[in-house]
Amino acid sequence: MKIPENLKYTNDHEWIRVEGLTAYVGITDYAQDQLGEIIFVDVAAEMEGEIIERQNVFGSIEAVKTVSDLLAPVDGKVLEVNKNLENQPEKVNSDPYGEGWIIQMEILKLYQLDELMTAAQYCEFTAQNK
Repeated sequence: MKIPENLKYTNDHEWIRVEGLTAYVGITDYAQDQLGEIIFVDVAAEMEGEIIERQNVFGSIEAVKTVSDLLAPVDGKVLEVNKNLENQPEKVNSDPYGEGWIIQMEILKLYQLDELMTAAQYCEFTAQNK
């Protein structure tokens, strides 16, 4: 299981990669493995420009065996939805930290990043939840 050092993590298995005041958000390698084959990522294109609050649902991800909500890791404004996932949802399985990103957002409250887990903390968290 891959857990990149340069990301922050939530206990809901989302990751966030910060680049200045913008960030990319997706689900972790652990999450995609637990979900199994992902067949649909449901985040409306109309989300672009919307403000979402931390822990609020911004979409869902459907796998063969279940559907799971996607929760915002921090407060932010959605800048872009990864439209490539409409036709290639399997990118979340094959490249969860790269081409499988789900949304790009402008971070509104930078201090919220400090409340997320580091890679080491997330590794410990997933080990406890197996």
